[in-house]
Amino acid sequence: MDKAKIDRINQLARKSRETQLSPAEKAEQQTLRAEYIAAFRGSLKKQLDNIDIVHPDGTKEALKKKQ
Repeated sequence: MDKAKIDRINQLARKSRETQLSPAEKAEQQTLRAEYIAAFRGSLKKQLDNIDIVHPDGTKEALKKKQ
């Protein structure tokens, strides 16, 4: 997610604290927030996929998805 979109999320959040947002602005805010959350989750998943557990005997094992 690029910096312009994050800045717009912050701008809408500030405006919502000061005054009410128009329906179009609320819809834009929800869309941007959903996009931000999806990007955050994707980034976190990539980080977790790259983690390996090193056992005392020196063997490595990739993390598995919890069932």
